[in-house]
Amino acid sequence: MQAFEFAAPPARSYDDGMRRDLMDILACPLCKAPLTLAATREDGDEVIDGALTCSQCSEVYPITEGIPNLLPPDLREAMAAESSAPSGH
Repeated sequence: MQAFEFAAPPARSYDDGMRRDLMDILACPLCKAPLTLAATREDGDEVIDGALTCSQCSEVYPITEGIPNLLPPDLREAMAAESSAPSGH
């Protein structure tokens, strides 16, 4: 019987960022208008930290460690409150 070895996919490092070409397909989840990118930290053609701002409703969506957070504001606030609340364990 032949043994097979499977290689794990390469691990994503925290230095990987949001690719700028995603701007072609991203839209505001609230009003579907185009988003404007403001990068505060970049690595080549990738955005590590920054913000996406809606050109119509002016909502701001953060980019942290290369991950854009496109949750609507009320869900973002609820998740932040939940993650900072004591767990009781």
